[in-house]
Amino acid sequence: MRIIINGQQAFGQAVLEGMLERGDDVVAVFCAPDKEGRPVDPLKEFALSKDIPVHQPTSYKAEETLALLRDLKPDLLVMAYVTIFVPEAAREIPTHGAICFHPSLLPLHRGPSSINWPIIWGATKGGLSVFYPNDGLDEGDILLQKEVEIGPDDTLGTVYFEKIFRLGVQAMLESADLLRDGKAPRTKQDDSKATYESWCRKEHAEINWFNSAGEVYNLIRGTNPQPGAWTTFQDKTLQIFDSAKIDAPAGSPGKVVSIGAEGFAVAAGRGQILVKRVRPEGGKKIAAAEFIAQSGLKVGDRLG
Repeated sequence: MRIIINGQQAFGQAVLEGMLERGDDVVAVFCAPDKEGRPVDPLKEFALSKDIPVHQPTSYKAEETLALLRDLKPDLLVMAYVTIFVPEAAREIPTHGAICFHPSLLPLHRGPSSINWPIIWGATKGGLSVFYPNDGLDEGDILLQKEVEIGPDDTLGTVYFEKIFRLGVQAMLESADLLRDGKAPRTKQDDSKATYESWCRKEHAEINWFNSAGEVYNLIRGTNPQPGAWTTFQDKTLQIFDSAKIDAPAGSPGKVVSIGAEGFAVAAGRGQILVKRVRPEGGKKIAAAEFIAQSGLKVGDRLG
């Protein structure tokens, strides 16, 4: 099959690598336009290193973009982490249409932060979907899905990079094979079970130390590494990354109750949070022990 890969970043690159390794005919790569001051997209860089033509349209509705797609005579459009809307007029050009990756078990968690929110809410199961995109947001029919466990100490980073990422690449390759062989299923999403969540941003990541230790811990896990859970210390923002939940008498919420080699413990509702790695305002991520030495943090100080 003549395949176009439309995507970006490490996931798009990994899908391209996987297809080239097994001899797929990738005729072009489409990715988002370059941004001034940003590094070259890894997908673009890798494609150029393999002499694959790269195109970076600002719109897939433009006639020149549609003409370019038609000229390439693709059999399949593989959407591997896409941020620019691709309309039906573009998706219907390839012989087998388009397939798209989404890191949740659709119809659950449609939207751009589909791993953050389940962790924040304490989910124990997640996964990924490969679906046939339509003009709605993550609403198309399902081709295949794969499930992953979300452990009690998993973070956004571990769920995505250690569980979903590689499985997602394999799922995209498997889906392309099913389409090529005429064996690809097509299952409508049950819209009655659909959920949608928008971006998980800084304003959603502020820690309320009066919440239970479990809720605080889930917020830290679900925003590690992005956007980063945060509180304040001495009127400055302090982001918290690596941490642990401690089942111990809580004390006054937000109060530093102990300091040790691993970091410092903060009281929350019904428990404590051991803070292990932080980012002070304007600084880099550092071990909590280093922050203690720099800031003079002591038992009895209050966060938030």
